[in-house]
Amino acid sequence: MKVLESKDMYKSQLQTGLSVVMFSANWCPDCVVIQPVLPEIEEKFSQFTFYYADRDKLIDLCVELEVFGIPSFIAYHNGEEIDRFVSKDRKTKEEIEKFLQDTFDKLSK
Repeated sequence: MKVLESKDMYKSQLQTGLSVVMFSANWCPDCVVIQPVLPEIEEKFSQFTFYYADRDKLIDLCVELEVFGIPSFIAYHNGEEIDRFVSKDRKTKEEIEKFLQDTFDKLSK
């Protein structure tokens, strides 16, 4: 998972292809719970490029995107937001995979 270091990097990196940004923080217990399964999810959904956005370092971006709960995921296609899984609730591997599959299926139609 690539780390987004700045808002400018966020804007430039998501311009082509399918991308998913995971908004998280190292102090977040719900985020820590899903960390072990993230490599498997990335491998299974290799059509996406995955990015990590630290909520504390990119708080202005989170406010702009209305990401107030973590972990949260936003999917993009060629720089445009196409779907989001944003809430303060803990997410399971199955929920994340369903979100990614549903997002991909929307684009395939």
